[in-house]
Amino acid sequence: MKYTLILLSPLALLGCGDLSQVGKAPDFSPLEGSYQHHAIYSTPMPRTTPPSGVAYDSSLWNASSESLLGDRRAASRGDILTVVIEIDDSAEISNSTGRSRTGAQKMGMPQLFGIPQRINEKLPAGATMGNAVDTSSSSTFSGSGDVSRSEKLTLRIAATVVEQLANGVLRIEGQQEVRVNNELRELIVTGYVRPTDISRQNEITYDKIAGARISYGGRGQITDVQQPRYGQQITDILLPF
Repeated sequence: MKYTLILLSPLALLGCGDLSQVGKAPDFSPLEGSYQHHAIYSTPMPRTTPPSGVAYDSSLWNASSESLLGDRRAASRGDILTVVIEIDDSAEISNSTGRSRTGAQKMGMPQLFGIPQRINEKLPAGATMGNAVDTSSSSTFSGSGDVSRSEKLTLRIAATVVEQLANGVLRIEGQQEVRVNNELRELIVTGYVRPTDISRQNEITYDKIAGARISYGGRGQITDVQQPRYGQQITDILLPF
């Protein structure tokens, strides 16, 4: 009984890991300490007045991003841009393979200067060198496989430029959380973009993000019900059958 309690105590601790969230909505992830937080708070506000010698007070245009014709696209660390995710992919793959092989080997030595006849005298009854070897083999293999996949996702998220690389490429990171009825939906986007790929509307599509990492999921009561319990996951890993 003592050893049984020792073995079951880790499983009991695993099962009690979520007891602190009973009756509570899932907490939001803190922004403090994230790459977005450091990028925004460590970057000074852009200068809204034009530098001297570029424009006059009576001019309708100046070099700042706040002007009517100014460029508001994200270009440096701490800037914010919109990532447009529109995934509508489908794929169908069908493959069939068949293989068949038949082989036969036969060897005998009925006459060779009388040598087979002398050998036959030493062989057991019924054995003869006339048909010394006679083998045949046959093998057949067939396989088939089908893959059908369809994905459709349309989302928009604001991302922050967290780093500007030496070659001008921008590393972005965006996180969005929406909590509805004790269920938290989470969207995370990270990757690398070129400033020239950002549109005049300060938007970029997901297919122009290099090394894109897009995660759309959730946590809460509904997600917990959809997942197998800890004990079942452990037994699925440990049991070999």
